[in-house]
Amino acid sequence: MDFNPEFVDMVVMIKSTTELLRTSLEEKAINIHLNLPTNLILYVDKRMIEVVFRNLISNAIKFTPKQGTISVDTTEKENLYLFSVTDNGVGIKEAHIDKLFRIDSTYSSLGTNNERGTGLGLILCKDFIDYHKGKIWVESKHNVGSKFYVSIPKSYH
Repeated sequence: MDFNPEFVDMVVMIKSTTELLRTSLEEKAINIHLNLPTNLILYVDKRMIEVVFRNLISNAIKFTPKQGTISVDTTEKENLYLFSVTDNGVGIKEAHIDKLFRIDSTYSSLGTNNERGTGLGLILCKDFIDYHKGKIWVESKHNVGSKFYVSIPKSYH
């Protein structure tokens, strides 16, 4: 995939991604909270970043039980913006966390409604975030939930 950065309003993009997933949210009666500024313009490859957020939010839906909660947050740091997608879902066992972003040891598990995945989505997300000179990582506790982080530099060259 070619890397074609442009100025993108991240808030509009995250809201439209959430709308694409609205049916899945409603099927499981999951509440989603968007804790975002009014707008946030970043120089990113829109297609890549949409894939990242669609994957993170759809994974949160997949692994969150009915009537659960997901939140998408952003924080401005000195040189970057930090985004997080948090759920109160099944979480990830510590032994599996290291496998999530590695092509040589894919990991996949069933969602709370037996939804299937390939284990490749997060590897693709890492690749796309690497193009942006950012980072992606997770904090998770089994049976408590997960918090996926994405950092994107304010500017990169």
